[in-house]
Amino acid sequence: MKISELIDVVKGELICGENKLDHDVNIAFASDLMSDVLTVKIDNVLLITGLSNIQTLRTAEMSNITCIIFVRNKKVNECMFELANENNMILISSPFSMFKTSGLLYSLGVNPIY
Repeated sequence: MKISELIDVVKGELICGENKLDHDVNIAFASDLMSDVLTVKIDNVLLITGLSNIQTLRTAEMSNITCIIFVRNKKVNECMFELANENNMILISSPFSMFKTSGLLYSLGVNPIY
């Protein structure tokens, strides 16, 4: 699924990563526990989370995750925005819950890790 399609499906707002709208995402992982995110050893994973802080981006960086959807209308501060841009990350904010976001993406062919 292209990032541009994903944004439409989750009624998302693109925060950064405008130059990657044609990027494909096929696998997703949903978690608010960054210790669980650190166990992810697959490239090109979409992270779905409600945890909106700098540690989320640092964890994603260590796990080679370049696309994050923040659910429940979570916002990104300036420090997070700058770090995401430095690391060429795609950040999206969605009004939906983690459950609904995951379900919508799964129903359209985005696969879970487990």
